[in-house]
Amino acid sequence: MVHMGHKIAVYGASGTTGRFVVAELAKRGFEPLPFGRAQATPDSPAALDRALTGASAVINTAGPFAITALPLISAAERAGIPYVDVAAEIEANADTFARGATIPVVPAMAFFGGLADLLVTAAMAGWTTADSAHIAYGLSGWQPTAGTLTAGAVSRERRAGHRVRFRDGSLQYHDDTPPTLEWEFPSGPRQVIGEFSMADIVTVPSHLEIPSVTSYMTTTAAQGLHEAAERQEPETFEVDVRVRRGTEERRMTAVGRDIYAVSAPLAVEAVERLLTGRFKVNGVASAGAMFDAADFLDSVSGVIPARRCP
Repeated sequence: MVHMGHKIAVYGASGTTGRFVVAELAKRGFEPLPFGRAQATPDSPAALDRALTGASAVINTAGPFAITALPLISAAERAGIPYVDVAAEIEANADTFARGATIPVVPAMAFFGGLADLLVTAAMAGWTTADSAHIAYGLSGWQPTAGTLTAGAVSRERRAGHRVRFRDGSLQYHDDTPPTLEWEFPSGPRQVIGEFSMADIVTVPSHLEIPSVTSYMTTTAAQGLHEAAERQEPETFEVDVRVRRGTEERRMTAVGRDIYAVSAPLAVEAVERLLTGRFKVNGVASAGAMFDAADFLDSVSGVIPARRCP
């Protein structure tokens, strides 16, 4: 599909994820409009407005999103264009949902937050409620970018160093030691850290009636999260989602390579759907609420194969 005339603004275009997004837009026939803080700082509405001139939509890849998301959503509202971001910050995503919007806004449209939300939503097909959702990240490793570490530091500061989880229908801040356990991935058992909370604990419960949402991370990946390093071989991943209701369990899994690279087709597919009328909410909504989850997953199956497990 060629999108003649559709210009898509990309904030943070020179960053790791931003570069992938710009390339994905060009591949699909969009015209990227890259910009960053050198052209428009979050505290300058006039500069943001200028940067969005002529754009049909904006993708925000510039963290910390606690600083950039709300000002850019306001600018998108003034321009009357859809907004998509790749925020993994739990608090920043919660802020976006709390704010609301007069335009289509999809936060966390990325590997963390968006992908698991699509998988959980697809697994829920036919169910209106579930007792719990469990999302296990089987990463072979994790070489965080400097931006990832900065965003994480902002989140930790906002929660005063406490841990966070989603239980009994709400975010809970605590100081409990996370459990270490074994998770049976499709490829075999791996050691994981429980309650390794990611953006999924905001996106999933934003539209699904599930009172407990828990994320897990392989210990090898969690151990590599402490310092930025030059990215060598991109990590491989399995995202294993299990939704439980009573004695029933439904399971969806997705596999792939490079958690930063795969955020690009997710974000750009979202923009393409927003610009072609294939969305459900004129306001803030997570991936699973904004789009047909199963159809969306089919559309990106070339880079993120997903399947229902027995």
